[in-house]
Amino acid sequence: MRQVKPEELQDLIGTELGVSDWITIEQERINQFADVTEDHQFIHVNPDAAKMTPFGGTIAHGFLSLSLLSKFSEQGALIVDGVAMGVNYGMDKMRFINPVPVGSKVRGRFVLKDAVEKNPGQYLITYNVTVEIDGIDKPALVADWLAMQFTR
Repeated sequence: MRQVKPEELQDLIGTELGVSDWITIEQERINQFADVTEDHQFIHVNPDAAKMTPFGGTIAHGFLSLSLLSKFSEQGALIVDGVAMGVNYGMDKMRFINPVPVGSKVRGRFVLKDAVEKNPGQYLITYNVTVEIDGIDKPALVADWLAMQFTR
């Protein structure tokens, strides 16, 4: 994660902070996510039935793609100097744009949308995140993701 001083935040608004490495979405990961979330819809877990759909095979859960933002942020997001902890604060906007076929590679692209010191030493950071699918023009999802960072 890129480390920045609080006074640098405003100058970074609108800039791309980073792009994560690619992660391959294998059927095993999809099946494990289905087990954890109890979402076993055939389009995700039954390759034979999914072949008969317009997707031609299984696809990742949208929420699986979304859940990878935490992993992607290790390379794409920033951390304020002196941070003691950070917490997920939610989404202002999130859209699933394109399904992620099994075997695809995805990555996260982070742009700093906003940064506000809500209280002394408490920073609300908003990222515009795009989850890209390798070789496909339309992304899997776009989101305005909010994170709160607390400094010492």
